[in-house]
Amino acid sequence: MLRLDPKQLSLHSILYSKIPENHILKIISTVVDFSFINKLLENSYCKQFGRPAKEPELMCKLLFLQHLYNLSDEKVIEEAGLNLAYMYFIGINPEDDLPDKSLLSKFRTQRLVEGSLDEMITEIVRQCVDKGIIEGKSVSIDATHMEANTIKKTPERLMKHLGKKIIQTYEEETEKPLENVPSAPNYKEIEDHNEAKTVMKTYLETVIDQAEEKTSEKESKTSEIIQKTKDILTDPKFMHQKGVRSLIDEDARVGRKSKTQGFYGYKTEFVMTTDERIITSVRTVNGAYMDGSYAKEMLEETKRSGVKVEEVYGDKAYFRKAILNVIEETMAKAYIPVSHSVYRIDESEYTYNKDSDEWYCSQGNTTVDKKRYISNRKDGKREGYKYYFELNQCKTCPLHDLCTQKRARRILTIGLNTTDYYEMSQYKKTEEFKEKYKKRASIEGENAELKRFHGLSRARGYGLLSVSIQSKLAAIAVNMKRISAIVSSSYSSVLIKKYIFRVSWSFR
Repeated sequence: MLRLDPKQLSLHSILYSKIPENHILKIISTVVDFSFINKLLENSYCKQFGRPAKEPELMCKLLFLQHLYNLSDEKVIEEAGLNLAYMYFIGINPEDDLPDKSLLSKFRTQRLVEGSLDEMITEIVRQCVDKGIIEGKSVSIDATHMEANTIKKTPERLMKHLGKKIIQTYEEETEKPLENVPSAPNYKEIEDHNEAKTVMKTYLETVIDQAEEKTSEKESKTSEIIQKTKDILTDPKFMHQKGVRSLIDEDARVGRKSKTQGFYGYKTEFVMTTDERIITSVRTVNGAYMDGSYAKEMLEETKRSGVKVEEVYGDKAYFRKAILNVIEETMAKAYIPVSHSVYRIDESEYTYNKDSDEWYCSQGNTTVDKKRYISNRKDGKREGYKYYFELNQCKTCPLHDLCTQKRARRILTIGLNTTDYYEMSQYKKTEEFKEKYKKRASIEGENAELKRFHGLSRARGYGLLSVSIQSKLAAIAVNMKRISAIVSSSYSSVLIKKYIFRVSWSFR
């Protein structure tokens, strides 16, 4: 039962005067009003029945402290019972009792949802905008990887575990042994990796057939694990080691840090203000995620918080037409370097005139015709344009035999958006863009801070929901640090100005 009683300070609260005014938790308590959390989460509690519950605001503040100082459930409760600043921040009297550590886990899994944390981030940012803490009109978007809280297993090892799980579940439910099932092959003795996968797949299919034949409708758990195993096997990504790699964490996936380096886990994508470095939106997805897929939702969420978005910064991974269109729809300007995997024109060889829609080669020849093409390939349908250069000039060109590829004249084949990319690439070469783009570097430091000091280098739990909650709580913790730093800096500037004024007045 949720019962919000009015708070009254006790005599012992005079101890809070010992906390310095510039302490991060005291500044945050002054700047951000967290009382909205009680209203936000009240529907997850019963209002009339049950024992009185700890209020959501207090529980959320404990979670914020946990991620701010990278503590365990047990440690944050212990510290909150000793540290005056912690007590002041969570809003209790020094003699009040704290909830048991087990309640933190229950609150995190049963009361918190992704949507409520998104609303918390939005409301905190909105309060900062209203109070003038956030004044910038530019944001950066980037994604960082997070290792899963388990190891990734090979398909053959996973199939062995699935077979073992089916047998154990069947025997526990029926209290009978599963007969006619061969012992699991020792796949480690098979040198050929593909052969090992085939052998283990045959073994697992045998286990499934035997278990299905002897399983009745009553053995629901056995049926569930059999169906789950079938779903894993029928996924074409599984045998290529791009699907499920762990039974403990089925949501984690293999992703790429670079062309030569991979990871196993999740990706967390952030939008944050480039000047104040305050995170405005967070999304967590599996490691195979393509950066920028949630760009529209995240930018809309940022605007709902009151931030005026006029400039959007990103790295080359965000140089895609769909993302550039989203940024344009938000009436903002994109500051994103050209990705050579998307835009493949050799600008030392070709130039483009937008007004006449003509391409020029390095020898001065001009295109005179343009046709749209559609081709079906093994990797999908391709669409674009073919530009034809002037025939007679090509024939007399000294480079004719080198560049025409046995045709009468040169033909330039480009994608649908290449002409738009050409204009963008020209602007990216200007000093204005290079100077502006320096602002994006701020997000790299924020990613490093989240990983090194707030536990975002590795997942604490299992599953996408757990990791998403972890990411958003860490984002709130980092925002608290940045808000405190900005307010402290502004307060210090005011004191310095007052001191200079007093000193200069004394000499008059």
